[in-house]
Amino acid sequence: MHDKILILDFGAQYTQLIARRVREAKVYCEIHPCDVSDAFVRDFASDGKLRGVILSGSHLSAYQEATLQAPKVVFELGVPVLGICYGMQTMAQQLGGKVEAGKLREFGYAEVRARGHTRLLEGIEDFRTPAGHGMLKVWMSHGDKVVDLPPGFKLMASTEACPIAGMADEARRYYAVQFHPEVTHTPQGSKLLQRFVRDICGCRGDWRMPDYVSEVIQKIQAQVGEDEVILGLSGGVDSSVAAALIHQAIGRQLTCVFVDHGLLRLNEAQQVMDTFAKHLQVKVVHVDASAEMFAALKGVTDPEQKRKIIGKLFVDVFQKESKKIANARWLAQGTIYPDVIESAGGKTKKAATIKSHHNVGGLPASLHLKLLEPLRELFKDEVRELGLALGLPREMVFRHPFPGPGLGVRVLGEVKQEYVQLLQRADDIFVNELRNSAWYDKTAQAFAVFLPVKSVGVMGDGRTYEHVVALRAVETSDFMTAAWAPLPYELLAKVASRIINEVRGINRVTYDISSKPPATIEWE
Repeated sequence: MHDKILILDFGAQYTQLIARRVREAKVYCEIHPCDVSDAFVRDFASDGKLRGVILSGSHLSAYQEATLQAPKVVFELGVPVLGICYGMQTMAQQLGGKVEAGKLREFGYAEVRARGHTRLLEGIEDFRTPAGHGMLKVWMSHGDKVVDLPPGFKLMASTEACPIAGMADEARRYYAVQFHPEVTHTPQGSKLLQRFVRDICGCRGDWRMPDYVSEVIQKIQAQVGEDEVILGLSGGVDSSVAAALIHQAIGRQLTCVFVDHGLLRLNEAQQVMDTFAKHLQVKVVHVDASAEMFAALKGVTDPEQKRKIIGKLFVDVFQKESKKIANARWLAQGTIYPDVIESAGGKTKKAATIKSHHNVGGLPASLHLKLLEPLRELFKDEVRELGLALGLPREMVFRHPFPGPGLGVRVLGEVKQEYVQLLQRADDIFVNELRNSAWYDKTAQAFAVFLPVKSVGVMGDGRTYEHVVALRAVETSDFMTAAWAPLPYELLAKVASRIINEVRGINRVTYDISSKPPATIEWE
């Protein structure tokens, strides 16, 4: 049995990042809704392995009536507790402090002064002021704030806009911070969370991906039994790792259904069949649904409607194919947690929806298959680590992510076959030049987007009026936040020149320099 941390989710978009940071510290953790019962928490702790509790952020206000609170038993277990953002506010409110709406909101970068020399922050700083004060560069996202400390607490950190940006009761090992240590924009955040789970909570750090492999294989075998499983194989990292994992668990009981919807990258259909059917000896059924897809998307421009149409076609194909497989009882998907939280599909159902994903919550009651999602709680970097542990080739595991709806959400506006073909060629040029320049591995995701506009150009002595594509490349470790990649001008110039000269129908190339947030990585 592993030492473990309980993370209580109040509906924040970043809750799973907390889990990711805890796992980076080699500590096992589980996320559960904040409104679980006291009995649930006591049962979770009954094996004696619970070492600490973390309270997540939220979009709610802790001072409002009937707002969410942590189960009272959390403060009766005798284990350390860390409150983050809203988690700090509800901790203060529940333990006798006071929270109010702030006159000044803080969203984005802030500099926090560490005070009180607490065990949590001791020796952790980004720089020192001329007066010798230790400072942290952090990411803030709050409108409310703690105005009165609970009894027994002392001030741990502050900013000009938020005098109580951190508090601690070291006798009970209760700590709270108003900022978000889980995001990459807080440089010392990982160190802070590791300090909490390893040093303050005393976790041994015995969680390893090979352990997860053996445990999840046993879980899959117990779930599935003798049933048959079908999996939607896209060729992307997530579905590929899911296929390899489930194939290792149940072998020939798995049948992969590869839906060629006409929205894949250039030559991808053949590559998928070669990799899985020929080399990995996985049963793969190839279904060409491109004609159906383009017909269904005709005249549709709304991004959410496009996603739902593409998702419905996937489900329809799976239903049709499952009827051909005797004893098929399970539909396996490569769903990972960023998909879930962006669709507000997390366990609390309280997070705000950003965009829907076709493989999250979009399965109709008529689909007579149970869901098997072995990657649902993992982030992209963990999926890649899992893929390597399963023996998949590195070039497959570290391939850039590709959206489930494919190029259907990279052709903005109406999706026409001619647009997709132009985009496939432009995207292929971009990716190949990134590989040739060694920038492919330096970026987390890179692709081209077809824009629903035309622009005037000149080629030779003639006027052109042709299509525009945008290039997008980002740097990120968790895909929850991302910065645009500073590609060299020479590389961008070469890519633009090749696209304009080699892809007849495109006469202008732009580069997207938006970060996430406020933009998302995909344009739709």
